[in-house]
Amino acid sequence: MSDAMTNSGVLITGAAGFIGSALLRELAGGDDPVTALDLREVPPPQRLSGIAYEHGDIRDPGLKEIVARVKPRTVVHLASVVAVGGDDRRDYEIDVLGTLNVLEACLAAGVGHLIVTSSGATYGYHADNPVPLRETDPLRGNADFSYARNKREVEEMLARWRQDHPQLRQTVFRPCTVLGPTTNNQITALFERAVVTGLSGTATPFSLIADSDVVAALAQAVRTGRDGIYNLAGDGTLSLREIARLNGKPFIPIPPAVMKGVLWILHALGLTKLTPQNVKFIQYRPVLDNACLKSEFGYTPRLDARAVFERYRDERLEPKS
Repeated sequence: MSDAMTNSGVLITGAAGFIGSALLRELAGGDDPVTALDLREVPPPQRLSGIAYEHGDIRDPGLKEIVARVKPRTVVHLASVVAVGGDDRRDYEIDVLGTLNVLEACLAAGVGHLIVTSSGATYGYHADNPVPLRETDPLRGNADFSYARNKREVEEMLARWRQDHPQLRQTVFRPCTVLGPTTNNQITALFERAVVTGLSGTATPFSLIADSDVVAALAQAVRTGRDGIYNLAGDGTLSLREIARLNGKPFIPIPPAVMKGVLWILHALGLTKLTPQNVKFIQYRPVLDNACLKSEFGYTPRLDARAVFERYRDERLEPKS
């Protein structure tokens, strides 16, 4: 009998994060034992009943000992850099070297199924990107944008592992912008300013996916074991102009050259981590096709782009009791 057949349960890396904690709640109480792994220690009062908690760093060689002891059937790898961190070396260590460490730990422990959240950024931010982008399109994560470059390198590594170690089946999700009522990041900062600024000469279409749909797709992958590569996006897109209107705010388009100059000054003054190279992040948004997610994986997002944004807007503005 192979190791993979004797393994059982699910281990989630990055389990204390935004998506990880929601996935834990979704899987808690099921038939499979669930183990939560995170660099952040979860205080006992916040721990869920029936969940085993492990404290560890995906970059640490000790990860192999944890995975070997837990011996899960499935590993959901969510621990990653989710925004521009300002420390390229640290971001590389987490995203690329951390994922390699997870792969090696899975192989050594006889894990049969690895589920990874990648990113639509792996396609890169390019003027000539196909619209929409499909899973078969080339991965061109920009060399001068560490977030996209690292995501592309992770996927290139995953592809090599699929060829060299087919016994470790992979499900790879490429989510677009994930939005939920509590989302607070560099993208939502664009939406929340008193005046929403965009770039002239581009519609800046945002593919959006609800956090609840991301969790549901991940849970379905855990339960069905279906492998493959899937874009994770709701139907349709919203431009920054449309987002401003839905948010009741004015929209001002700025020429890309002017925006680059402003970012150069702000970055030089230490007022932002963004650089002029990051203008392409807004100028050339990847628009993701979700046909494969629906037809091959068997999941249809419940919310389209507009509904995703309206849910974020409305629940964020609800008075808290």
